[in-house]
Amino acid sequence: MSSPSTSARAKKASTAPRTGGPRMIKKYPNRRLYDTSSSAYITLAQVRDLVMAHEPFVVCDAKNGDDLTRSILLQIILEQEAGGAPMFSEAVLANIIRFYGHALQGFMGAYLEKNIQAFIEMQAKLAEQSKGLSPEGWAQFMNMQSPMMQGMMGSYLEQSQAMFAQMQEQMARQTEQMLGAFGIKR
Repeated sequence: MSSPSTSARAKKASTAPRTGGPRMIKKYPNRRLYDTSSSAYITLAQVRDLVMAHEPFVVCDAKNGDDLTRSILLQIILEQEAGGAPMFSEAVLANIIRFYGHALQGFMGAYLEKNIQAFIEMQAKLAEQSKGLSPEGWAQFMNMQSPMMQGMMGSYLEQSQAMFAQMQEQMARQTEQMLGAFGIKR
């Protein structure tokens, strides 16, 4: 079940003009997806294409307006994982499952999101540095990759450690506040 804010977002997007709002996709009980901007049924592969093109969209239940965007994105991930070379190992998936219902669930989501964003930024820097290279220049660039990647990965790991330290500090503050509310001092 979706929260009122996500359902409201989906309903607002369905009435918003296409010019500024996200693309509205309605999911019908027969599992078909209807793109209201193109007035056509689309496939899950086409929704994946929207994601790849950074096209904003919202998927809502055609009957009740509930926001189904997350479930559709998870379905795309499931298909990608089952279809070829998976991105997540069984151990990673098991560890993610273990965080559900855990006190750190909210922190883990934010931590993963920040780490993925840092990785995307690192990838963009690498792509920018390799723009416009000739075949000879590309070969030299690839030969330099090892030291450069080590430097970039070192920076990424430092950012990741800093985010984890922030998460630990935030947890400690929240624990202190909670204990203080019960009159318990450390």
